This record gives sequence, structure tokens and C-alpha cells, in this order.
Amino acid sequence: MTDAQKWLALVGAVGAAWLLYLLGPVLTPFLAAGLLAYLGDPLVDRLEARGAPRTAGVVIVFAVLAAVFLLLLLLLVPLLDDQIQTLVHQLPAYFRWVEGTVLPWLSAHLGLRPDWSALDSLRDSIREHWQAAGGVAAGVVRSVSSSGLALMGWAANLVLIPVVTFYLLRDWDRLVAGIRALLPRPWEPTVARLARESDEVLAGFLRGQLLVMVSLGLIYATGLWLTGLDLAFLIGLLAGLVNFVPYLGFILGIVLAGVAMLVQTGGDVLALLPVAGVFLVGQVLEGTVLTPMLVGDRVGLHPVAVIFAVLAGGQLFGFVGVLLGLPAAAVIAVFLRHARQRYLDSDLYRQPGEGQAGEGEG
Repeated sequence: MTDAQKWLALVGAVGAAWLLYLLGPVLTPFLAAGLLAYLGDPLVDRLEARGAPRTAGVVIVFAVLAAVFLLLLLLLVPLLDDQIQTLVHQLPAYFRWVEGTVLPWLSAHLGLRPDWSALDSLRDSIREHWQAAGGVAAGVVRSVSSSGLALMGWAANLVLIPVVTFYLLRDWDRLVAGIRALLPRPWEPTVARLARESDEVLAGFLRGQLLVMVSLGLIYATGLWLTGLDLAFLIGLLAGLVNFVPYLGFILGIVLAGVAMLVQTGGDVLALLPVAGVFLVGQVLEGTVLTPMLVGDRVGLHPVAVIFAVLAGGQLFGFVGVLLGLPAAAVIAVFLRHARQRYLDSDLYRQPGEGQAGEGEG
């Protein structure tokens, strides 16, 4: 590339990124549809390989995705609503436990003098307002219904996402082939290789890691339910969903479940043993069965990189950035590995007359 072409490509990339940033609110349903199409395309390809027409395969996969979504909506929303209501009703008991157990222990053993007035103020505020709290589902319906414009926006997205998903699924292979055909011929082999590696990484995260998170959430929730914990589903699901950050789900889950069990049983320390057993079993299953079988070593991100990607995504783009930060970091890691190899093979790294990096190594 000439210098002019390099600057033109750089300006084009910056302009495209800025345009995407400006169109962020509009692109949300298209991103959701693209994600669903990406997840469903391998299933459509398998049906097509078995002789089914592309459109028929799309209809089957689309119907399965819609059925799964509706089933989760019908099952999870009432259950989460009930669990959150249980948590709200138990908040006074948690404050009594903090006042009667945690703060005196801190004062006696660590010499700390907590600010009792701040805790009393927070407790009184919650006691004043917790009875007025409605259900989660009812609150969402009220907030959406209070604004006709917001209601129209929700309805438009609900209609737009499945429509865009259907057309993307039907034309996915054609779109990919069209983009590849437009690539400059000198770039095409390198871009195709990077795209193939990025696809493997994204597949490992989006399909594999999501299955691991859901599986762990079910394992934790079922195990905590068997121990008799009232907030078993809420804590188990939360611990499973934040498991994309290594060990965060385990630490957060065992702490929350332990505190909830202590409050529920009136401070029975022996009741913590089955709670710890649930999370230990979950960790063993994740390390020996779930992650090797569903993810493998395709993502390959260091835990510090995972934490930074999530925080940076949230800082730049809010909640959407939290969701997209880790997949974006996984793709960036592919490009960084490619750039590292190019650097090791360059004259900037090697001494004059030295062979390429890796030559002669055995």
C-alpha cells in the first residue's frame, strides 16, 4: 500500500467507527438480530448439508429460537419476580444480622468503629419504602406503559429483531461471500485467515461460554434449592451468569449464598457446609467437563484481560459494552497475535542475517 492508501484506509476506519457510535441507539435491534443469526447459522448449514432447502432450514431454526425464547420468558420472569420479592421481604433480617453479628465482630476483633448512623439511615429508608415495591414484571410494564413513545419503541424492536434475524439467517452465507469477494486480492488470504480465526474464537465464547454459564447457573440454582435456601434461584443464576470472569461467579455466589443461609438459619454455621459443597461441585464440573467440552482453549484470554475488557466496554458503551466487551477483546487478541508474529518476522526485531522467528526451534 502507498502512504496515501494507508491514510485513506485509516480515515475510512475512523469514520466508520464514529458513524457506528452515532448510530448506536438505532443499531441495537440489528446487533441483537446479528447475534441471533450468528448463533443460528451453523444449525441452518447442517440442515442444508442434509438436503433441506436454505429457507426451510431457516424456518426450522427460527421457530426453535422463538420457542426457546418464549419458554425462558414464561419460566424465568415469574420466578425471578418471586425471588426478588422474597429478597425485598428479607432485607430487614439482613440488616438485623449485620447490626447484631457483623458490626460487633468488626469492633471486637479488628478494632473498627463502623458508622452506625449511616447504617441506621439506610435501614430506615428501606423499611419505609420496601412495602411499596411492586413486582419486577409489573414495574417494567408500568414504566413502559407510562410513555407512549417508549411503548412504540419497544414494539418496533420486538417486531424488527425477528424480521431482521430471519433475513440475515437466510442470506448469511451470501453476505459473507459478497464481503469476501469485495476484498482487495492482495489482502484476501490474510483477511480470510484472520476472519476464520476470529470466528473460532467467537464461536468458542458465544456458543461455548454461554452454554457453560447457563449450565453452571442451573447447577448452582438446583444445588442451593436442595439445601433449602430461599434465594436459591436468584443467587445461582447470578453466579452462573457472571462466570465469564474467571472465579468471579464462584466467589460472588458462595459469599452471597453463605450470607443468605446464615440469615435464614439464624447463624447456623453448619448450614454453610452444603452451600460450600454445591459451589465446589460446580467448580469441579466446570473445570473437568463443561469448559473442556463446550469451550476448550479457543478463547485463550488471560483473566486480567477479561476483567479489563468488561470494565472498558462498560465505561465506553454502557451495558451493551459490557455484553460486547469480551467478544471484542477475543477478536482483538487474534489480531494482536497476528501483529506479534509480523513483528517477530520483521527487520525491526531480527538482527541482520538472522532467520525468521521460530526457525530452527524444535
